[in-house]
Amino acid sequence: MMPFLEACQSQNKTCNETCTSPTDLEPFLHYSLLPSIAIIVVLSCLEKRARRNVIDEKCHLLNRRCGVVIPLDLMGVSSSRWAMGFAFGATANKVMILFADGYFPLRVLPQWIKAIAILIGATEVGLSSYPFFACLSTNVQITGATLGFLYTGAWFVVIVVQIGQCPHGQILGDYEKIIFYWPSLVCQLFLLGKFIHMLIKVSWAQLQTGLTTDNTTLLETHQAHYVQQLLRKPPLQKPQKSWIQQNIYEWDPYFQFPSRMISTMVLAIICLYMFVVIECYVYKLVSCTLVILMSNSEMLPASSNVSDVQPLKEFIEVVKGVWIFTVGSACLTSVSYVFHILVCYRKHIKRLRAGQKQFLPVLFSKVSSSQSVVAIARYSGWQIAYLLWGYLIIHIMQCLFGVMFIYGLVLPIKKGQGIEMAKSLGTGIFTLAVVIGILVLQMKTASRFFLQPKILPDDKEKPLALDNRKAFHNFNYFLFFSNVMLGLSACLFRLLCSGIMGAWLIARIDRTIMPKGYEVADMGYKTWIGMLFMDHYHTNPILLCFGHLLAVKSRENQQQKDTYSCHVDQLTDFRVSKKARTRWLLLYTLLKNPCLSALRKPR
Repeated sequence: MMPFLEACQSQNKTCNETCTSPTDLEPFLHYSLLPSIAIIVVLSCLEKRARRNVIDEKCHLLNRRCGVVIPLDLMGVSSSRWAMGFAFGATANKVMILFADGYFPLRVLPQWIKAIAILIGATEVGLSSYPFFACLSTNVQITGATLGFLYTGAWFVVIVVQIGQCPHGQILGDYEKIIFYWPSLVCQLFLLGKFIHMLIKVSWAQLQTGLTTDNTTLLETHQAHYVQQLLRKPPLQKPQKSWIQQNIYEWDPYFQFPSRMISTMVLAIICLYMFVVIECYVYKLVSCTLVILMSNSEMLPASSNVSDVQPLKEFIEVVKGVWIFTVGSACLTSVSYVFHILVCYRKHIKRLRAGQKQFLPVLFSKVSSSQSVVAIARYSGWQIAYLLWGYLIIHIMQCLFGVMFIYGLVLPIKKGQGIEMAKSLGTGIFTLAVVIGILVLQMKTASRFFLQPKILPDDKEKPLALDNRKAFHNFNYFLFFSNVMLGLSACLFRLLCSGIMGAWLIARIDRTIMPKGYEVADMGYKTWIGMLFMDHYHTNPILLCFGHLLAVKSRENQQQKDTYSCHVDQLTDFRVSKKARTRWLLLYTLLKNPCLSALRKPR
């Protein structure tokens, strides 16, 4: 007890000590808006628009430049989707500033518009993090990789310098900033390596060919392979699967997860780590408070009843051991949920592609378009929130069951009360066995005496045709009174199972915890279904392959038309402007259709 008390006192002493660093993150977050906006402007000026506008005709230097920069495509399958996930992880320190430290960019605002101030702060954090994603997804890869490397390197250097100058904090004490910031630093290191790889790859490709690489395509390679696999004849014999493929995970070469799922899962694991760290701090603070109270009560005079402190000490020790054990089990459960949600996403998308909607509830057989669009924006944030709440609830449940197990089984044996514990346990097991025996006896009796024989010898069950009706009515009458008590036990068991399963599956947004007919009340599951339909309609390989073939055919026709026009221009030795051609077609149309002149819009 004394070493733990000394540790608590040293922690309080460390928390009271403050450290000032010249490289604070909040001022640097404000200053980073200028280079962030400059990077966005540069990438926007270099980005090409899909079509030419009137401004391109007036200013030929633009040449379809000054397009809209897209930070990331949450629906598409990008080759840098893992880099996008680590980019989300790199912003974890800014999110921590926004939420943990109570960051408000405009501190002069009154308290009644704090929500607006939080929204402004979130917008500022998003604008500061914009270059991480824009530099990865831009088509101008050399410029994007260079600017992204410089911007990410600046953030990395600032965070490392701040940790080196002030590694401790006022919340966790020793090495607080190292504990909180190391996931963001690892993600930023990954981004630095990704930007260097992009720069070397694109520069080498330009040196070899002298042309810029354009990776934008409607149909991805794995989607084309998926369509080709559908057109092939199925194999006569299915290939043998290993134990890992049969029981754990089977890799599908024709399926790739979108950037949204990868980014959500990476950020969910990082947020879960931070949540566990904060929970450890809260537990340590509560334990220190209880230890200090116990030490003060032990210093009371001998005339006071000190024996009352012993159960409290015992309870603290039990909770401490159970809590340490359940932290690991709850974390493993939550992390397994993260990967299991990916497996369920792939399974559900493949079923929708095959036209199988039987796994969906009847109320979700058709989802409104607006709900699907909103579901794409909601899913990532809701999945992380569900996972964190699910971890907390699972941890509390496991702690409760652990404390019940210790007090009900371990401590009685440790105190020499094993015989009394065995008697009470035997009584409970006997009562449960009697209840289960009565239920099984009812099933066996109904099958043996009150059902007619099988129609065919190969039938698995007897037909639903009553036999011995008079005995059956007496059987129902006498079991009516006993089934009242059995029904009470069954009702409590149903309530217990519903509570346990609902709390255990609260983090599983891919399945509903509501009973049949009430699935609409589960907003998380509704978001999951809307997201599935959105991805199914916009990333279906068959539809994309059809659109790709149409685009290729249209491009070929346009090239043939351009070739013919160029040949005609060479023969006639003059070029007709687009405006003159349009006026000539208008004149020809009005000459052939004079009645259209009255319908024209006047100048």
